[in-house]
Amino acid sequence: MNLAEARRQLSYAIGVVRQRPFQVLLQVTNRCNLTCPFCGFWANGVPPGKELSLEEFRSLEERLSRAGCFLVSIEGGEPLLRDDLLEIVRIFARRHIPLLYTNGWYMSPELARALFDAGLVQAGVSIDFPDPARHDAMRGREGTSERAWLAIERLREAAPHSGKQVHVMTVLMEENRNDLEFLLNMSAQRRVGHSLTLLSTSGQRRGGGGTAPRPPISAELIRLWHRFPHLRVFRENLEGIDRFLQRETLPPCRMGRQGFNVDHVGNVARCIETIGKPFGSIRNEPLDWILDRMTTHSASTECQQCWTACRGYSQALGDGHLRSYLDLARRMRSA
Repeated sequence: MNLAEARRQLSYAIGVVRQRPFQVLLQVTNRCNLTCPFCGFWANGVPPGKELSLEEFRSLEERLSRAGCFLVSIEGGEPLLRDDLLEIVRIFARRHIPLLYTNGWYMSPELARALFDAGLVQAGVSIDFPDPARHDAMRGREGTSERAWLAIERLREAAPHSGKQVHVMTVLMEENRNDLEFLLNMSAQRRVGHSLTLLSTSGQRRGGGGTAPRPPISAELIRLWHRFPHLRVFRENLEGIDRFLQRETLPPCRMGRQGFNVDHVGNVARCIETIGKPFGSIRNEPLDWILDRMTTHSASTECQQCWTACRGYSQALGDGHLRSYLDLARRMRSA
């Protein structure tokens, strides 16, 4: 780990311990080359000229840096459709921790190297089924599975810390719950990490593909967590899945207070699930004003709409539990 990395990691850790905002979900585009049925983002894209510009990203980065060091999750749509993605990564890598989530279709060896050279800290590639036929069918395009695994290998070879900086991201649903062990073995064989996010069926811009897994499932997931040390998920997130699926009341969501979402045209919302209810736009007013308004409103909001990985991340670290800090140090770090 070089000095710049160490400084970012320390700044981030201090922000987490002090329970300051530490997570940003950033859709740099809604455009996508795939048509996954559980996602409605690809149907809500705009022409490139209407998406946030590099200058707007620089302004956003500057505003974020005043509050501390953030985990910036660069998402889409498909982020690789942006010609200026390398510069976007470079902008946020100055003082923050940029992650990238992609379907892998456009990943070349040259691009993988360039992304990490630009300061990318971690990359996740979406893979939901171990067999190409089912994954391709779910993603709406033949060849998607092959391209995704190829992207995993190219990113692993390009990453300074190899497989510690690359992981498979699987959307957990009833249709693939019996495939998880197989998928975990596949990612382990490729010497990369693995992460899970529970299928969302009620959020904004969510499609109708896939079915939420039937409970109980948490104990099964915890067993896999202990068996596969490359499974990068907080235990607290896995333990809460049954409670969510059984409609039990979960702790108040910390998104809106310690994390938030910025979409491809600058609208700021608590999270992806509430993306249709923004608190303002960074194109119209300073981010600080929007966050003050959102924080005040979110303090009394107990949303129970999802239990996805982004909520699980903010929940685990925001609650300040020692066990979650240990999970962060032992499982989630990229170096």
